[in-house]
Amino acid sequence: MGIFSRRQTAVIERNPADDTGVSGDEAAARSVALDPALRALTGRWTIDRPHSRIGFSVRHAMVTTVRGAFADYDSTLYFDGARPSESRADLVIRVASVDTGVEQRDAHLIGRDFFDVGRYPEMVFRSTSTVHEGGETFRMTGDLTIRDVTRPVDLQLDYLGSVLDPFGAERAGFDGTTTIDRTEWGLVYNQRLKAGGTMVSEKVRLQFDISAVRSTS
Repeated sequence: MGIFSRRQTAVIERNPADDTGVSGDEAAARSVALDPALRALTGRWTIDRPHSRIGFSVRHAMVTTVRGAFADYDSTLYFDGARPSESRADLVIRVASVDTGVEQRDAHLIGRDFFDVGRYPEMVFRSTSTVHEGGETFRMTGDLTIRDVTRPVDLQLDYLGSVLDPFGAERAGFDGTTTIDRTEWGLVYNQRLKAGGTMVSEKVRLQFDISAVRSTS
């Protein structure tokens, strides 16, 4: 559930007939192979919140970076290791759960200047397509909704591996990143600095550190 890479590469499914008349580089891109171990991961998964982080970082006053995370969210994940294009993710975040480590700053973020939680309590990501970019890297495109504004984003998603934990749960790890312009979602509040620049950067990096557990139902 990119946040996000803008790279454009080929889908992994390969039809040999499509190679007619294409260059060697194009044919190689079309023949990118998936790790066979990924096929065993096909199925439904849920983000394990105590071992995951849905976070963000943003430049503050031009000289430092503020980091935060959202603690309360629901997730629905489906991963298809044989056909990544069938993979999908839904993530619904309760924005009031934002935590930057400073109560006054968190109160400002959920107020009307930023998220306006009273009117827009949730932030939502719903995937629309998934492409294997090679190796253990995927690109998941989806719709991100903040303050009732929905815009497409691309999430670079790296598979970190899978393991059977001591409690018998099957886990898979993914890292996702993207950078968005918050003003495109109506988050336009700012203050100008006397020396030039702004108090809060318009660019926000979204970070998804995911430990997913296979669903048994």
